[in-house]
Amino acid sequence: MIIREKWLKKIRPFYESELIKVIIGIRRCGKSVVLKQIYDEIQTDSEHKIYINFEDLQFSSITNEKELYNHIKNLIADEKKYYLFFDEIQIIQDFEKAINSFRLLNTSIFITGSNAKLLSGELATLLAGRYVSFRIQPFSFAESLEIQQIKQADNNAFMDYIRWGGMPQRFVLKGEDELRIFLSDLYDSIVLKDVISRYKIQNIDLLNRIVAYLSINISQIFSGTSIVNFLKSEKRDCSKESLYNYISYIANSCIINRVSRYDIQGKKTLSTLEKFYLTDISFARLHSQKIDIGASIENIVYNELISRGYEVKIGVLPNKEIDFIAQKGNELEYYQVTYLLATDETVQREFGAYDSVKDNYPKYVLSLDDFDFSQKGIIHKNVIKWLLG
Repeated sequence: MIIREKWLKKIRPFYESELIKVIIGIRRCGKSVVLKQIYDEIQTDSEHKIYINFEDLQFSSITNEKELYNHIKNLIADEKKYYLFFDEIQIIQDFEKAINSFRLLNTSIFITGSNAKLLSGELATLLAGRYVSFRIQPFSFAESLEIQQIKQADNNAFMDYIRWGGMPQRFVLKGEDELRIFLSDLYDSIVLKDVISRYKIQNIDLLNRIVAYLSINISQIFSGTSIVNFLKSEKRDCSKESLYNYISYIANSCIINRVSRYDIQGKKTLSTLEKFYLTDISFARLHSQKIDIGASIENIVYNELISRGYEVKIGVLPNKEIDFIAQKGNELEYYQVTYLLATDETVQREFGAYDSVKDNYPKYVLSLDDFDFSQKGIIHKNVIKWLLG
């Protein structure tokens, strides 16, 4: 086990806060480990730390907000502060009502869930302004090296990460057959528990085909019409309304991330033709044996920027596009991502994307090249070194 300091340092300032700490992320990305590491860091006696994993059979008798409230109330024996840890709390019916009641006690509350809509609906209404949320990612490339005790990163280690991603459990498995079985079982559990059951999906085959399409077309501009036409060619009828509903359900399960396009000159977010990136690049292996290295690197860079706390959009210019605009507070950075700067045409395309961007914010081109191609104030970096920086 490694200490996930990247996330702990974000959550640590809120340990004593009355704000509810909400930790979300895809199943088995390490939320429970982070929750337990927080539990271990809290400096108080064990009687004042209450931890419940609602996927543990011993807590199966707790099914709704009243049972949860009564269970916790019976464990609170004095006026000293209690720290409440609830793992996969979305299983509990109307849990937000119990959480809101616990706020009236002397408590610090931490909850996790595997659905991005954990903060929607009544929870958001009841707790408006009273929570802070953190979205946990699978292991970054740097963390994957740490868990494997690799001291010196090279292209082989990076290609292994491109192929099999950063889901924590995969690092204890050996061989492609085991890894594929693990990923398939993980995918099934996500689709079954977080999509099919939650939204009562009837057409499971259609759902799987949409996930497959998004997985093998990462970094491509999304068009509802093109996907509907593709599905029709596969003898699967699907209206645009149904398609967008399915995509919303898939995104809520944290399998994919929807990224908006931003008109740089018009300074506005565009409502159409967004892109999608996988939360973990390994899910692409479930739907295609062919690896698009350039698109995979772009996906990994997107996930790294998100984990570093940036809000990320696609940059749109007349007849050009910038892969990522990354913003954090007043900090703004631009990124172009490619596999290799192997030809003059590729160099011109990647660096030339910035020709119409006249501001002085940092502009990067990331690739697997070791030679430094930096020019005209645009910084070129080897993507492996950038990921470890």
